[in-house]
Amino acid sequence: MLYPLKFEPVLKEMVWGGERLVKVGKRVPKGLSPRHIGESWEISGMEEGESVVAEGPLADNTLAELTEVYMGDLVGDRVYEKYGLDFPVLMKIIDTRDRLSIQVHPTDEFAEQMHSARGKTEMWYIIDSEPEGAIYLDLHHSLTEDEYDEAVENNTIADHLTKRLVHKGEAFLVPAGTIHSIGGGVLLAEIQEPSNITYRIYDWGRLDRNGHPRELHTALAAEVVNLTPAENLNITKAPLRNGAVELHSCEQFTTNLVEVDGAIELDYAPLDSFVAYMCVEGEVTIKSMGESVTLSSLETILIPAEATDLLITGKGKLLEVFVKA
Repeated sequence: MLYPLKFEPVLKEMVWGGERLVKVGKRVPKGLSPRHIGESWEISGMEEGESVVAEGPLADNTLAELTEVYMGDLVGDRVYEKYGLDFPVLMKIIDTRDRLSIQVHPTDEFAEQMHSARGKTEMWYIIDSEPEGAIYLDLHHSLTEDEYDEAVENNTIADHLTKRLVHKGEAFLVPAGTIHSIGGGVLLAEIQEPSNITYRIYDWGRLDRNGHPRELHTALAAEVVNLTPAENLNITKAPLRNGAVELHSCEQFTTNLVEVDGAIELDYAPLDSFVAYMCVEGEVTIKSMGESVTLSSLETILIPAEATDLLITGKGKLLEVFVKA
């Protein structure tokens, strides 16, 4: 029988990663450095970091194993019909001690053609940021192909990016094809298509742990990068007390910001999709399917599609993620 599911976070060591995920209690697997944990994959169906149920009668089952058994009852009939055993979103928490590479992700069409895989549109929600924490998001002016190639060759591409100091509660959209990076000192939630395809354009002259430059993907990046700035990438919305505010909705996923201050009742009968909650502030209790589960800051839970109603109590902010009809 299904119930609200918590999973073991899958931690990823990154050259730019920090220590905050470890300090809040994420367990570091043997062999990883606790000083360089850059990502916690909270809900993932990807082979390189598949989620495993942490507790209850279904503990130790993978997300794919559950989907194979419960199908639409877990993910929604329409979602299962479209994606099968492939869970349609990847939910991460990212902690940056240093800057990420300047990079770009391919569209679904290009990724399918080149890699037989999904592309990567993503969105960010800033959970916390140091005073100088920043993101580099999109070009601040259009470039010709020759101008772009020259900037990449001369290692000056960063000069053409829009750098934004970021603050807790802000949200940003990063469509496939948008050049971007995350600066040091930022803790954010990333909701994305389930893809790990990243084309590095510039890595700030950084060396890996073996003293070698990390691989760049200049030719592939040039094929997919958008050279005209996009509009409306800042998707920040003011929260609604005991209500949900839509931050972004597209074919791949919908993300709402839910603020709980007391109690909120939700009816999911018409949705026909799983609903995932990531707590980004405070602590709440979720009651559904006869179970009551506490969700603290930086914890995530998956509510099966067969659940029709929820009661959330406490005080906190949640990201609510599902796939729309």
